[in-house]
Amino acid sequence: MSFYLGSLLVVFAVACLFATIKILRQYERAVVFTLGKFQAVKGPGVVLLIPFIQEMVRVDLRIQVIEIPTQDVISRDNVSMKVDAVLYFKVVDPEQAIIQVQSYLPATNMLAQTTLRAVLGQHELDEMLSERKKLSADVQSILDAQTETWGIKVSNVEIRTVELTENMVRAIAKQAEAERDRRAKIIHAEAEFQASQTLVNAATILSSIPAAMQLRYLQTLTEIGAEQNSTIIFPMPIDIIKPFLDLREQAAKTAKANGDARPVAPPATPQSAHAIASR
Repeated sequence: MSFYLGSLLVVFAVACLFATIKILRQYERAVVFTLGKFQAVKGPGVVLLIPFIQEMVRVDLRIQVIEIPTQDVISRDNVSMKVDAVLYFKVVDPEQAIIQVQSYLPATNMLAQTTLRAVLGQHELDEMLSERKKLSADVQSILDAQTETWGIKVSNVEIRTVELTENMVRAIAKQAEAERDRRAKIIHAEAEFQASQTLVNAATILSSIPAAMQLRYLQTLTEIGAEQNSTIIFPMPIDIIKPFLDLREQAAKTAKANGDARPVAPPATPQSAHAIASR
């Protein structure tokens, strides 16, 4: 009988020892309650408790990662899509995390899902695709403000994928193709405009300097002669015909001054004279 009693006392002493001495890791804290009332936050290291009077709840202070399940979201421009994200948070106040909310981990997860749907529903599809970091920052700030009373700090929210339907993917591809065609036409029109401006500037310079026109004329003959063809060209300088053109023009003016009613043929232009000489 005494043996069994001694064994029970040993077992009771060991149980009391385990209930009294608790060892916490560096990243853990203990929220201690005395007769159901909050007493203090202890740890890390060795924590001593009064058996059957005090109890503690371990709280992990490391950054925790939650995968937000895929959510069905309808954007502001009535486009349906599936969006998932990743949430990073940590407990900064163990007392509030245990006392203010029943279970902070699922509570934070559910709050993140509803916040993600609410924030993305206020933006259009183009904003979701092009400003993903900005939307993630908006979700993070809203979650952080709401979980602050729980003693939880939301450090980051990353929107991972935005999945569209096949019809919407084809529509976006058509829109991108039309945008590329528009840019190509604009670039082609700008190139034509710049080329026309360059040609006008070149014509202005050539017309102001007769020697430049003559050099251009000779360069054209050189380019034609470089090719292997049967074209025969007889160049005739315009300066040879110019005195005769001046005499014709002077005769026309004299006839007009004397009141001659006979029609006078209009003076030939240098181009027509050059064509006549060529024939």
